[in-house]
Amino acid sequence: MFRLWVRLFENGHMLKDVVIEDGSEDSRTHKVMNSLEKACYEFDLPKPIWLKNNVYDFQIHSKCRFTKDSFIEIVGFDYMEIQIIEE
Repeated sequence: MFRLWVRLFENGHMLKDVVIEDGSEDSRTHKVMNSLEKACYEFDLPKPIWLKNNVYDFQIHSKCRFTKDSFIEIVGFDYMEIQIIEE
């Protein structure tokens, strides 16, 4: 079972979090993208833009942060953090 933990932070405090599970036979990349899309839908947020540093951090640590600059629309938090907690 694949599980992605998505958290929203502001001023060092967690505002919201959700764990998205995916039991499909898709590739790891597809599972991450689908889970991120589901989390953004649940939080009523636009999908973030993957910048080079996001991709690098996620490949190395299975974790990355999307700051306000990663979103096209204005968001009400400092950053969104995603982390794989189970593969």
